Amino acid sequence: MSGFDDRKAKAETKFVLDAALEFKAEAKRNKALGFWAAEFLEKDPEKYALEVIIADMEEAGDDDVFRKLRKDLDAVNSDLSDQAIRDKMAECLAAAREEVYGA
Repeated sequence: MSGFDDRKAKAETKFVLDAALEFKAEAKRNKALGFWAAEFLEKDPEKYALEVIIADMEEAGDDDVFRKLRKDLDAVNSDLSDQAIRDKMAECLAAAREEVYGA
């Protein structure tokens, strides 16, 4: 039984570590998105990046971040399409994962 318990504990530890790495990657993505969007919005990049990071805490998934970006960009009459925003989100997440996971 000890062998099974050890494997279970290792699997649980790996799950927790993987979740922590993914959380870190998503936070890095949100920061990069904040810096990117701040240029269009003519806002302070550090402050806006923090707003984007906080927006991601509203619900699970990426829709809360997308809605924040879409709403703020619409407020300044940006002509960026939904697809352009989602593409940038994917690009930033890929770069953040590469940085966090080192691959």
